[in-house]
Amino acid sequence: MKIIKETKSMCPVCGKLLPATVTEEDGAVWIRRTCPEHGELRSLYWSDAEMYHRFEQYDREGRGVYNPNTNTPGECTQRCGLCAHHKSGTLLANIDLTNRCNLNCDFCFANACACGYIYEPTFDEIVSMLELLRNEEPVSCPAVQFAGGEPTMREDLTDIIKKAKELGFSQVQMASNGIKLARNPELAREWRDAGLSTVYLHFDGTTKDTNPLLEKTSLPAIESCRKAGLGIVLVPTVINGKNDHQVGDIIKFAAQNIDVIRGINFQPVAFTGAAKNDDVERERVTVPDLVKRMEEQTDGSLKQSDFYPVPSMMAVCDLIESYTGEAQIMFCAHPHCGAATYGFVNEKGDLVPVNRFIDVDKFLTEVSKMAEKFRNAGKTGRYLAMVTGLNNMRKIVEKGEVEGIKIDMNKMIYDALIKHDYNSIGQFHKNALFIGTMHFMDCFNYDTDRVERCCIHYTTPDGRLIPFCTYNSGPVYREQVWKKYAKPMPAKKNASAGGSCAGCGDCGSVENTE
Repeated sequence: MKIIKETKSMCPVCGKLLPATVTEEDGAVWIRRTCPEHGELRSLYWSDAEMYHRFEQYDREGRGVYNPNTNTPGECTQRCGLCAHHKSGTLLANIDLTNRCNLNCDFCFANACACGYIYEPTFDEIVSMLELLRNEEPVSCPAVQFAGGEPTMREDLTDIIKKAKELGFSQVQMASNGIKLARNPELAREWRDAGLSTVYLHFDGTTKDTNPLLEKTSLPAIESCRKAGLGIVLVPTVINGKNDHQVGDIIKFAAQNIDVIRGINFQPVAFTGAAKNDDVERERVTVPDLVKRMEEQTDGSLKQSDFYPVPSMMAVCDLIESYTGEAQIMFCAHPHCGAATYGFVNEKGDLVPVNRFIDVDKFLTEVSKMAEKFRNAGKTGRYLAMVTGLNNMRKIVEKGEVEGIKIDMNKMIYDALIKHDYNSIGQFHKNALFIGTMHFMDCFNYDTDRVERCCIHYTTPDGRLIPFCTYNSGPVYREQVWKKYAKPMPAKKNASAGGSCAGCGDCGSVENTE
């Protein structure tokens, strides 16, 4: 056993915060702690130690926020929202618009039916939460995602989207099961016109056994967004033994529909509520597990080496900041929170990762060199450093055609950095498929080092920004917030579509999952 680091974790039984050790054992990474009441506990952290250490090389801390929204004393997890000890700003903010839902998924951690009460902030409370994000210093939050529950249950959703756009969010997203998009295609156009950028669509598989909503909901919702020109990111919840064999098929499906599907955000299941250690051992999927399944199920089109952690992009952040002299958003999440790459689809339908066009590590090294020169140079010196850097990049970037795909990466870099013309980058995102995974923590693999680096935050009606993994798992601040602003459940009535009422207030749209 090799000790990698010391941190703090939780007892999954009593929730007590405990000193913990992250260790390497037999090619995997584990987190160990001892509870005075429940004894020694060992949980899988990452299944591949080699990949763990590769990602560790890209580790970079951020600068936190200059205007933290809480000064509550105590240790990490005991003082959420964002405190002076937090090391990252907000890359993406989530706002729960409601906990009402027109589904009843067995793995969901957030719905009114399970809670027994309604959580639904007022429009004015939502505006205050949006303003809190835009007032964040030194850099305003650039992207917001409306979540729940099911956000489409809100009658004022269009107005909420418009307001977010008015306040200056460059990305306005919505997480949805797609039911209302499937039933009313005009809503896709309405929300796009209001300012919605992307629909994050729940999508667990390409067959009816893994995705019971496929034919009635998922496919019609995708078609509605296609006709409206509204982009989609597929969001599969991956569970070992249930749908992990469909990872490759989901990627192939996205590639076949790249005109409307912009990416896939695989989310390995997090274990909350009454989950037991046996459940975790049977159903856990770590980031390396998921990436290996991608390689196996795409016949090697995607390789483990094609994937990089979020903070690998910090070099680009440094470059822009040093060149403009203005503070920029930092991609400084913990390196073990997730992995991602981009791929392009050729005429045969084959997926070609961006790594085939460019040596990513050499590119990032050159970008870092340019950023360092910019910090110590005047206007003329910065320009000369840029020209030199671009010439060096031409030796790194593959020009011309790769496996039937033509992309002039050099032109894109030149346009963005010299001409400040970002159309080519926009075209890149339109033609490329983002493939990523975020592994949100639970009380079994909880690591306060990751909490302090979290870049995805929930904003709440009481004026706090709370890291994703303390909001939804571990201490579960979501329950505290929702109960504080709870409203009584409506009187139950029989669902016209059959089945039992989910207490959503929209019984005509109730659907059941298997």
